[in-house]
Amino acid sequence: MLRDTDVLVVGDANPDLVLRGDVRPRFGQAEQWLTAADLVLAGSAGIVAAGLARLGVRTALAAHVGTDAFGDLVLARLAERGVDTRLVTRDPDVATGLSVILSTPQDRAILTHAAAITRLDPGLLTVDVLAGVRHVHVASFFLVPGLVRGTRALFERAHAVGATTSLDTNWDPDGTWAGVAEVLPVTDVLLPNTAELCALTGHADLDAAAAAVRAAGPLLAVKAGADGAHGWDADGRHDVPATPVEAVDTTGAGDSFDVGFLAGRLAGLPFVECLRRGATAGALSTRAAGGTAAQATAAELDAALS
Repeated sequence: MLRDTDVLVVGDANPDLVLRGDVRPRFGQAEQWLTAADLVLAGSAGIVAAGLARLGVRTALAAHVGTDAFGDLVLARLAERGVDTRLVTRDPDVATGLSVILSTPQDRAILTHAAAITRLDPGLLTVDVLAGVRHVHVASFFLVPGLVRGTRALFERAHAVGATTSLDTNWDPDGTWAGVAEVLPVTDVLLPNTAELCALTGHADLDAAAAAVRAAGPLLAVKAGADGAHGWDADGRHDVPATPVEAVDTTGAGDSFDVGFLAGRLAGLPFVECLRRGATAGALSTRAAGGTAAQATAAELDAALS
C-alpha cells in the first residue's frame, strides 16, 4: 500500500493554538492582552511528517482525527506539504485533538485535549501496509495508548519488511514512563531531549542515562536546546553546537530536529552529520509561530550548514 514511501510517521496530528505575549494565566476573570495567536498544524507526528515532506522525503502519516473543522484543517495542511494521508483515519464520534501553547521566548507550557489522538490503532499497520516503507518513526508515544501497547509489535513488523525504526517518546504526562523499555530492543534510533532521557532512564547524569539506553541497543540522538545536540553511537559520545537564530517560538523544535536527523540518516550520512542537520533543522523551525511554518527547505538547511 505504501510502496516507494521513505518514511511512515505514526502518532498524533492536531492543531495547536499558539498564544504569545502575556501568557501566564491569572484567574479571577482577569483579562490579559496577547501579542499573537496562531492556529497551526501540529502534533509531534504531524510536524515531523510535514517537515520531512518539505525536505523532499516521500512521507506518509498514520494518525486519527475527527470529522470536525479541526480535522479538516489537519488534512488540508498535510496535503499542502505533500504528505500521504491515506492512513489518517477519521472518527465522527470524537473531536480532533487540540493543544494550546502558552509560548514565551524562553519556555512554553502545553495544554492538550487528546480526544481522537488516543484512538490511533497501530495494529492496522500490517506487514502488507508496511511493505515498501524504508523507515517507521513513532512520535508522542505516551499520548496514544495503542502505541504504548503496540509499538514493539509494529517495529518488529517494520524490521520484517526491511525498514528501520525510530522513537521520539515526547514527555509522559502521567510521569510513569512505562512501556519504553520493552520497545528499545527493536528501536534503531531513540530521539529524546535531555529531560526526557533522564526521566525515562532514572539517571540525572546524561552519560549514565545514555549508557542505559545504548545497552538496550538503539543509537541515541538527544536534543539539548541552546546547547545543540548530543549523540551516542558505537564510537562513543558526540556533541554538536546549536545554530544561532532569532527565535520567535520554540514549539515543535524537537520534532524538526527529528526531521533533519532522519533525513540525513535516509541519505546515508554519518551519524555526527545527522546530529548537525537535526540541530540546525530544529533551530530554523523556531523562526515563526508553531512547529511547521518555518521548517527548512532542503536549500535552506544546506545553506545554514555551509
